Amino acid sequence: MICVKVLVVGANGQIGKHVVSLLQDSDNFDAKAMIRKQEQVSYFEELGAETALVDLEGEIEEIAKAAEGVDAVVFTAGSGGHTGKDKTVMIDLDGAVKTVEAAKQAGVKRFVMISSFDTRRKAIQEANESFAPYVAAKHYADEWLKDADLDYTIIHPGFLTNDEGNKKVTFGMDVEAGKVPREDIARTIVASLENDSTVGKEFQVVGGNTPINEAIKSV
Repeated sequence: MICVKVLVVGANGQIGKHVVSLLQDSDNFDAKAMIRKQEQVSYFEELGAETALVDLEGEIEEIAKAAEGVDAVVFTAGSGGHTGKDKTVMIDLDGAVKTVEAAKQAGVKRFVMISSFDTRRKAIQEANESFAPYVAAKHYADEWLKDADLDYTIIHPGFLTNDEGNKKVTFGMDVEAGKVPREDIARTIVASLENDSTVGKEFQVVGGNTPINEAIKSV
């Protein structure tokens, strides 16, 4: 299935910008960038992308309106490492859950979630005091998506870097923790949208030696 129009939630983030750019460069996709501030609009308009001004901390109906007429939703939003537990709850948990519910309201079945590297219960228990709330938020957001009757894919990236991507990765659910360029995570998102084999799947992604388009077929 080729998803013609994709709503990118968290489009102004570092991964989000890569995703929008890749979608706009593709012959198969058009991006709709969901952003929070008016001053962010011009960046995406220069890429030829449609924009929707929506605060992720607002109402589900606002997100659902942004999702009207799209074929897929990509959730790349995150509170970031410099915010408190309150923003972790409001963005990484509540924001993700509201976006899932908004997709359902808008009749959008395809949903790609960017999660944390390991969100299993054991990972919460083993995380340090400052990181555990983030892992817990991602865990419950992932579980909500799995129970939402959507065609989901959950991507668990390793330690994110701003290095130039080389289009090569390692996929799995018990891979050794490692670094991965944000650009290659964005490529993995687009490849997931292009391959129905990723529906109902989740996988960890770190840098590796396998081309993304080849690795995605083994998921």
